Amino acid sequence: MDQVVCENGVCHDDLLSASNDDHDGVIVDMKEPMDAAVFRSMLRASISQWRKQGKKGVWIKLPIELVNLVETAVKEGFWYHHAEPTYLMLVYWIPQTVCTLPANATHCVGIGAFIINAKREVLVVQEKRGKLRGTGVWKIPTGTVDEDEDIFVAAIREVKEETGIDAEFGEVLAFRQVHKSFFGKSDLFFLCVLHPLSFDIVVQELEIEAAQWMPFEEYLAQPFLKIPGLLNFREVCMAKVDRGYSGFLPLPTRTHLRDEVDYLYINTRDLEQSVSSTISIMNYDN
Repeated sequence: MDQVVCENGVCHDDLLSASNDDHDGVIVDMKEPMDAAVFRSMLRASISQWRKQGKKGVWIKLPIELVNLVETAVKEGFWYHHAEPTYLMLVYWIPQTVCTLPANATHCVGIGAFIINAKREVLVVQEKRGKLRGTGVWKIPTGTVDEDEDIFVAAIREVKEETGIDAEFGEVLAFRQVHKSFFGKSDLFFLCVLHPLSFDIVVQELEIEAAQWMPFEEYLAQPFLKIPGLLNFREVCMAKVDRGYSGFLPLPTRTHLRDEVDYLYINTRDLEQSVSSTISIMNYDN
């Protein structure tokens, strides 16, 4: 808690400890237990002080242990921004202007792993759960990308988890965006090519009913792959196998804003050809 200096002989209540964000707002990271009445008094005094300072957005991070303070914050005008397993984030907009606080994450990210071996066989699975359960459909391994996980890492992980197959990442062939998917969020789905490093299948019994190496033509012949949307993925897979279609490879990169390595997914083949052509033209001109 921060003590406010008394002004004109009148002392304000204690203020909530807060740090400034990069957009003229403040972030309150609550950690210590507090009585709801005390919290309300401190919150009102803090908002008054922040308003005088010209602050805009107020973020309050409430750990699950302080759930008793949620109702108080909501009654003071805060609303839910997002929730995680260990905390709830509430927000408040101080000025009488349009709120410009960024929305919560809008997308879920999924991957599909297309793996074909030297025998022209595709690694496919049947699921124990979901809409395809009991339909007899053979599909490629799929899954969602975890927080702080790269797309190519997720693809390798999902294949290993579902089938026991070790694989190395090849490229992103295509991606699809759909809306109103998981919990009303938009969905980004990346179709990836991987190359098998092992071939003996070990089925994940919790989610997978069966797995096998299926001849490519047999896989393509399934009616399941001829519905809109999946038909396009089917054509992309055919283009990759039979016509050398080139997708997007992860290129390690680093920005000045953070120290961690990020990845830019680009068509390196055409990029290399473009660079080579430019160099050739420059050498010819010289």
